[in-house]
Amino acid sequence: MDKQLLTGLIAAPFTPMHEDGSLNLQVIKPYAEFLISRKCVTGIFICGTTGESVSLTTEERKAIAEKWVESVGGKLEVIVHVGGMSQVQCSELAVHAQAIGADRIAAMAPCFFKPESVDDLIHFFKPIAASAPKLPFYYYNMPSITGVSLPVHTFLSEGKKQIPNLVGVKFTHNNLMEMQQCIHVDNGAFEVLHGFDEILITGLSVGAKAAVGSTYNYVPGIYKEVMDAMEKGDLDTAREMQWKSVEIIDILIKHGGGVRGGKIFMKLAGIDCGPCRLPIAPCSERELEETREELSHTDFFKYIN
Repeated sequence: MDKQLLTGLIAAPFTPMHEDGSLNLQVIKPYAEFLISRKCVTGIFICGTTGESVSLTTEERKAIAEKWVESVGGKLEVIVHVGGMSQVQCSELAVHAQAIGADRIAAMAPCFFKPESVDDLIHFFKPIAASAPKLPFYYYNMPSITGVSLPVHTFLSEGKKQIPNLVGVKFTHNNLMEMQQCIHVDNGAFEVLHGFDEILITGLSVGAKAAVGSTYNYVPGIYKEVMDAMEKGDLDTAREMQWKSVEIIDILIKHGGGVRGGKIFMKLAGIDCGPCRLPIAPCSERELEETREELSHTDFFKYIN
């Protein structure tokens, strides 16, 4: 395992679907070209929350991963989320990710039968990470979805003793004290990927170097300016650009949040990813036009164009 640290913006792509809910893999190639052309993102995090992973079959997740690896052609880092409720399924997906040439893997904690201790979480992840020993492994921490709120810094320090390829965490939480604890474990030994787009500025302020998010699919330029300004110590510009993202995310939340609303936004950006899988409700033409009008009062279309 010989990988450089992740830096910059990592987009979390949506899974393109036909109106009947079946996969529309043909959209992934132009989608990849769209992301590459933005020149703002350094990688993709596929089949995570934004990619509706828990609504997909194992074979569908494999097909999506294969198409993304093929489509980006090495121009973006590919992180495959292999997490799920079944340890056996997760291990199978990890084996597959390594076999097809993915760059890294990640997994969230199981959220039905939940681990009750850090040791439980380590024992769940250990064979999954071992199934792809050549790939860096990240814990995808998202307690708002999984309901698992175990101390992440403890998981990192203890987990490394049993999971050699554990390199960091996708930290999708607003507990900045815990985020700093993760950043400082073993004198900065682990990568901490910031996971909340609307407060990117705060993650950068405490030391994050990379971020994973759904809104980096369509307006990564806004966040690139946040990162550039923070690098220069220009807080006024960083705050201004972060506010531009908040104005857009406020509309996103109104239309169902990052997954449902995000697919509406992608259609307005020129990449039609279709509907979400049920139980996430579809979008009507009327709602699409309402969203277009609402976004016209933000910088959304400026950064799309």
